[in-house]
Amino acid sequence: QLQASGGGLVQAGGSLRLSCVASGRTVSRYAMGWFRQAPGKEREWVSCTSSVHGSTSYGDSVKGRFTVSKDNAQNAVYLQMNNLKSDDTAVYYCAAGSGSCSVWPDRYRYWGQGTLVTVSS
Repeated sequence: QLQASGGGLVQAGGSLRLSCVASGRTVSRYAMGWFRQAPGKEREWVSCTSSVHGSTSYGDSVKGRFTVSKDNAQNAVYLQMNNLKSDDTAVYYCAAGSGSCSVWPDRYRYWGQGTLVTVSS
């Protein structure tokens, strides 16, 4: 089970930090990804931190603004989002998958319930 939180309403240029806490799973053993889905759009891969060496990767639209991190002691993954734009408005989901990071949702077996981020311009 994955529990995502931290979403909310923020002005453009602001910051939010999303959290994803795992229960019954150990995040260090999984590739942990963040996805988002805006109204009327397909689910989009945002970022991932791998179970191997903790390497990170980002989608082009968030590179340089978002940072993913993992805290094994807290069994949690975080997504620090800076310089938010109106295009970042979406429901954000965390997901856990085996192996390396992937941009494809079907490579992730476990999903959180999503947290809504709304960026006002």
